Amino acid sequence: MGAKILLIEDEEKLARFVELELTYEGYEVTKAYNGRTGGELAQSGRFDLILLDIMLPELNGMEVLRRLRRASSVPVIMLTARDGVTDKVAGLDLGADDYITKPFAIEELLARIRTALRKSAPAARENEVLSAQNVSLDLKRHTVTVGGQAVELTKREFDLLHYLLKNKGIVVTRESLMENVWDFDFDGGTNAVDVYIRFLRGKLDEAFDIKLIHTVRGVGYVIKDE
Repeated sequence: MGAKILLIEDEEKLARFVELELTYEGYEVTKAYNGRTGGELAQSGRFDLILLDIMLPELNGMEVLRRLRRASSVPVIMLTARDGVTDKVAGLDLGADDYITKPFAIEELLARIRTALRKSAPAARENEVLSAQNVSLDLKRHTVTVGGQAVELTKREFDLLHYLLKNKGIVVTRESLMENVWDFDFDGGTNAVDVYIRFLRGKLDEAFDIKLIHTVRGVGYVIKDE
């Protein structure tokens, strides 16, 4: 069988339809019809990707995602009838990898699944723990520690630190960060990179009195192991 997918969806007819289509494509599918059961299955670590509805009984999708991201970076695609920007932003900020609004074409869902699985594949081949100075980032556990002390980061902050650590000693441009962390073309008018660098510095450099993230004026940022 192909990749293992967990589908958490309370609409049983839709869940069955998606299951049949995914199974036909060679995926191994497990279904859950409520957030509590789905969340417990998601925490098991047995799945390569999770399709997660937002409006679920017992435990809503946002809460399932929030709990999951404490310990796992498994790709999550949100399924929802909502198409408001606020809901999308909330899901992405909590750590969702993608978002698709019902009703959707199965071809689009399949394409998004392939993309999410492809993006997650390199992480399995690279070092699970990246470090600089006394800062350690564990990809498998999705944790960051400084001198053994845990630091809580948002999904975006974690991804930003991951990319900088992966390129330790190399000056990374703002354009590169936007393309690889935000996954869209850089707009010279945005200050998103600088804002999130400030967030990271506040939680790491300033909180632990270290000098981890260095600014190269007019170019970008670099992490130095000194």
